[in-house]
Amino acid sequence: MGLMAASRILIVDDEESVRHQLSSLLALKGYEVETAADAEQALEVYRGGDFDLVVCDVRMPGMGGMEFLESVGGPGSEAAVIMMSAYGDIDMAREAVRRGASDYLNKPYKNDEVLLRICIAEQRQALRRENLRLKRAMREESDFENIVGRSAPMEAVFRTVEKIADFKSTVLISGESGTGKELLARAIHQRSPRRDEAFVAINCGAIPENLLESELFGHARGAFTDAVRNKQGLFEEADRGTLFLDEIGELPLGLQVKLLRVLQEEEIRRVGENRSRAVDVRILAATIRDLAAEARAGRFREDLFYRLNVLTVRIPPLRERPEDIPLLVEHFLVRCNAKLKTAVRGVEPGAMKLLVDYEWPGNVRELENLIERAVILCDGEQITPELLTDKVRQAPPPTLSQLAAGQLSIKKTVRAIEEELIRRALAETGGNRTRAARLLEISHRTLLYKLKDYGVDADSFSRD
Repeated sequence: MGLMAASRILIVDDEESVRHQLSSLLALKGYEVETAADAEQALEVYRGGDFDLVVCDVRMPGMGGMEFLESVGGPGSEAAVIMMSAYGDIDMAREAVRRGASDYLNKPYKNDEVLLRICIAEQRQALRRENLRLKRAMREESDFENIVGRSAPMEAVFRTVEKIADFKSTVLISGESGTGKELLARAIHQRSPRRDEAFVAINCGAIPENLLESELFGHARGAFTDAVRNKQGLFEEADRGTLFLDEIGELPLGLQVKLLRVLQEEEIRRVGENRSRAVDVRILAATIRDLAAEARAGRFREDLFYRLNVLTVRIPPLRERPEDIPLLVEHFLVRCNAKLKTAVRGVEPGAMKLLVDYEWPGNVRELENLIERAVILCDGEQITPELLTDKVRQAPPPTLSQLAAGQLSIKKTVRAIEEELIRRALAETGGNRTRAARLLEISHRTLLYKLKDYGVDADSFSRD
């Protein structure tokens, strides 16, 4: 009758016959069962254990069932609690429900009723967890609408995600720092059949090596000095969902062996335990390193690299898609205005030119931080060049080869280079259109047409 064959149930009753009868019944139905003869012992067992459900008698010597409920139950409890009572204690059982118990059973009980009550409690727990997961998902930015880009390189990335999202195969996402690798991983998860399950992310380079194994695989109580209770690892937390391993290149070699075994066998073993636990997890991994080169150098296991490199997605750096910068700026302005309660409406052309020409070594993250800074400092409705950082304002103009980088379209490349030459001629002549046209070897009328076409304000180059 249970929804989950591996649910763990704790039976608490001072009568040995009740403990034996219930544990035998539930074990036959596929549940993992532990028992306790009193509430004090039950608390110790419960704290060591990852239980999904507790079945507890109301009246016991010493600490009673109600006191036990206050210690482990309530709306925020990870386990559902079903209270058992004799007919004379029915009011106490109902009071227990008001205090946070999931349900109650009357003694003597029938086996079918026990199984039904447990099934109902499991369903409630599953709905509660799903509700929490959906609320988290609503707060998370995890779809293409939050990955801004209309450039050809980004359109190619989006098409790739659409193709690979439905499969369980491992995906290796590569890209420079700040390009949005975790956002892309969330987009893959959201478009996959696992979208209603957990998305769990961990930065493999941000956790000390001695703690990383426990974080990934969990640990048993007593496995090491600070292991005061059993702990579920991130693989178990992501069961039936997606686990995102960011900076996978930072994973120590010893853990690389264990990760490879998980990928091959789909089982994990908690630190300090001898038994394996089956997990159904899709792995998405990200790196800024060249893992093929790392494998050749012996710093990354070659067999693990091939396991991870089943499907690959490369996120292009921002300098390879400058046409996306105005879209990103608009996106970040909207976000900053909502966050900071400001009303900055746009960016002056001169400032936008600086933003488009800048190399952005920190990629999208650097652009977002710069826009937020400019919005905070802005006294008017538009961001001006003075509000940008010295690093952006003083950056050398791009070379013609840089303007053409990432482009295969002759038309777009010619336009980019033509606009840059016009700007340089205007800068050279202090905004004098006639002299600029002469330098460009085009007619004055043609220059005026192109200034309008490119949205270039010649007066902004004036030295007066």
